[in-house]
Amino acid sequence: MIFAFLFYCVVILAMICYAMLDGFDLGVGILHPFAKSDMDRRIFLNAIGPVWDGNEVWLVIVGGTLFGGFPEVFGTLFPAFYNAVMVLLLGLILRAVSIEFRSKRESARWRNNWDYLFFFGSIVIAFGLGLTVGNLIEGLPIDANHQYLGSVFNFIHPYSIIVGITAVALFAMHGAIFLVMKTEGELHDRVRSWVPKVIGIFIALYTITTIYTFVAKPFMVQPMFDRPYLFLIPLISLAGIIAVPILMKKEQDGWAFISSCISIATLLILTVIGTFPYMIRSTIDPVQNSLTIYNSSSSELTLKILLIIVAFGVPLVLGYGFYIYRIFRGKVEIDERSY
Repeated sequence: MIFAFLFYCVVILAMICYAMLDGFDLGVGILHPFAKSDMDRRIFLNAIGPVWDGNEVWLVIVGGTLFGGFPEVFGTLFPAFYNAVMVLLLGLILRAVSIEFRSKRESARWRNNWDYLFFFGSIVIAFGLGLTVGNLIEGLPIDANHQYLGSVFNFIHPYSIIVGITAVALFAMHGAIFLVMKTEGELHDRVRSWVPKVIGIFIALYTITTIYTFVAKPFMVQPMFDRPYLFLIPLISLAGIIAVPILMKKEQDGWAFISSCISIATLLILTVIGTFPYMIRSTIDPVQNSLTIYNSSSSELTLKILLIIVAFGVPLVLGYGFYIYRIFRGKVEIDERSY
């Protein structure tokens, strides 16, 4: 059981790293249409240009760890979310192609078309990730054989929609703070003026989602009443969210970005606390039909081998990421090699 729990922690770590890192990429894409000029949009793209593909490695790790460590979850989740996964892949493809193809021609129409596809792909991914989290909290109609019995319309309900919209606002806030760190001059001042508005929208949606969860999903907060020390997590999350506008006002942009990362990480941890030990909770029979960490994991030997691989692989990914971010730190400068 301990190996299943440890590997579950690896999955959660990969999810948190993806949300924190690719989150600001998505936020930049969401804010992309609001840039005034072609040069401003090029600066936006080049702010994430050296790192966006590396950030998406964490999404591959999430899929790979689920496949290896929790094959039943993988086998149930991906067929159930088949249409959503295809839309997510479409969004990922559109973003990648838009970044690479946008500056290949000088045509304004050509560039505008790729700009809108970049925005569309970013919105689709951000909303889709929130929609997925909302459905995992809500639960899925899973039978005794762990087969999904619903349709694509089961994914669309008020709670998943509000979680999806909140995710879009969260990533937009995260991306706006990142752009403030990477821009200078008039564009820097203009992006900084966006931040209070984006933060305000996120805080409003965050409040609505939190109240909705307390009222409609009491099982999500019950673990904290059972173990009061867990209330430390929402307090840290709230402190991180409150700190963002304060730090931005003081122009401590790096610390504001770190606070935004803390907010993302703690919000995901709160989701894990509320759903633990379920990985997919059945709405038909939560006790008998649900997939948990312990009834859906691979054999102990498989998990031991995978954990050894992870012990070497994850530090390499982290080290590579640290090196790339260090190399490309500072403000964006446009030259002939830029997007």
